[in-house]
Amino acid sequence: MKKKFQVISPIDQTVYIEREYASSEAIENALSEAHSAQKEWRKLTIKKRAEYCLKAVEYLVANADELGKEITMQMGRPIRYTPNEIKGGVKERAEYMISIAEQSLADVNLDDHRYIKRVPHGIVLVLAPWNYPYLTSVNSIIPALMSGNVVVLKHSDQTPLTAERYAEAFEHAGLPSGVFQFLHTNHDQIAQIIKDERINYVAFTGSVEGGNAIQNSLSDRFVNAGLELGGKDPAYVRSDADVDHAVENLVDGAFFNSGQSCCGIERIYVAEEVYDEFIEKFGKMTKTYILGDPMDPETQLGPLVKTRAAEYVEQQIIEAVEKGAKKLVNIKAERQLPYLFPEVLVDVTHDMDIMKKESFGPVVGIMKVGSDDEAIRLMNDSEYGLTASIWTKDIGAARDLGEQLETGTVFMNRCDYLDPQLAWTGVKNSGKGCTLSSVGYEGLTRPQSFHLREL
Repeated sequence: MKKKFQVISPIDQTVYIEREYASSEAIENALSEAHSAQKEWRKLTIKKRAEYCLKAVEYLVANADELGKEITMQMGRPIRYTPNEIKGGVKERAEYMISIAEQSLADVNLDDHRYIKRVPHGIVLVLAPWNYPYLTSVNSIIPALMSGNVVVLKHSDQTPLTAERYAEAFEHAGLPSGVFQFLHTNHDQIAQIIKDERINYVAFTGSVEGGNAIQNSLSDRFVNAGLELGGKDPAYVRSDADVDHAVENLVDGAFFNSGQSCCGIERIYVAEEVYDEFIEKFGKMTKTYILGDPMDPETQLGPLVKTRAAEYVEQQIIEAVEKGAKKLVNIKAERQLPYLFPEVLVDVTHDMDIMKKESFGPVVGIMKVGSDDEAIRLMNDSEYGLTASIWTKDIGAARDLGEQLETGTVFMNRCDYLDPQLAWTGVKNSGKGCTLSSVGYEGLTRPQSFHLREL
């Protein structure tokens, strides 16, 4: 077994940092310490837990510019955007979840002798991805701690500094020892950790294959897991849509972060009445993007995280073109892979992988439809169901069509956005469970009923 791993920066393919995998002894010490720490942590008031969490968030926000540089170096998103992952998204989500904890975790009181308590599970294992390293992890870490759980974080091998910076933030906040810990581990080690009886809940964000591996590791244990597994998110532009608004937002929704977003737009269905206008403007706007060195403040698009990820997207495009799709953009990147300029494909069908299999890169297929019914049928023709967006001036139609969609979130006239006041959840192969909102607290606790009879 390899004892070390390297983070290869997608910017220039050089080794950015190197870290050691945790030893068996270190893993055992972490789980033992977490198990002991949780007994005292759960006794603290929610108000006291909030003080620790808010101080940690303040530390991250205060250091967001430096942490943003680290994000860029590790996974390639342009520096003009990365600090705001913390200053904006992390701050907003964490502060909101902290603000609603008291109400969300309150007892359900029926009368003086009957009530339901929300009891923390114990140790929550958070498995976080590289594409939005702080945003995806904060969704689970802060609510888990606020619920009275302790957290062990295993971050992606591509973004291990994120885990270390969380540890620094909680140390700055004075969090009691053992309440938050991180481990750098390989796949075999994490599979064994999941099987450990001291792990009481697993929060995973990643691929369908990864979700299946989590399920398999838990197959002989009665322990729940929250699985957020990505998507092939569709958009439908109706004939009454504001085309300029739809184009501006859907181009951004498809290509921000080089398309490496679980809720990014990957397929678009456009009413035939506005199809020609839409694709002309969509292609024109796509060509305005600046692909280049992500450390340059002018750059809008950086490299994909790995060369093999870019090769996969290229292969999807080649397969689609061989089956009859046409390129709207067709600009060759000046740099070699994993730098990849966005591509827009038209004349696509659901016989092509580009409209069926997750791309997780800067490519989108656009298809003409003749009716609402056709659009809904095609939008539901997917193994995924994370988000879907409807572009229309008719809010009644958006509601009616949205209720027919097999998806966790329905948007109208927006996309690729996560509102912490709403439940973040998916259906089908987009996973199970929920984060954020008051509903997000339910998975991080178990109900314990009390029925007290006085004699």
